[in-house]
Amino acid sequence: MGYKTKVQHIARKGSEQFYATIPSALAHALEIQKGEHVEWIVADKANIILSRPDAPPNPVDVEKKTGRH
Repeated sequence: MGYKTKVQHIARKGSEQFYATIPSALAHALEIQKGEHVEWIVADKANIILSRPDAPPNPVDVEKKTGRH
């Protein structure tokens, strides 16, 4: 399931910024904290990755499956 959000554009004299919010349910599930530093990585023109360099560790180890058996 995905979470949709609109991109906001703020234009000021001499500068502009674009904002995309993280839905509350997603932020709580990921334990995102106010003031946390994140990094945007451009995968391609349709996808970006939000990286959390200081993310808390997972509470349990989850083994990832690499193929269907």
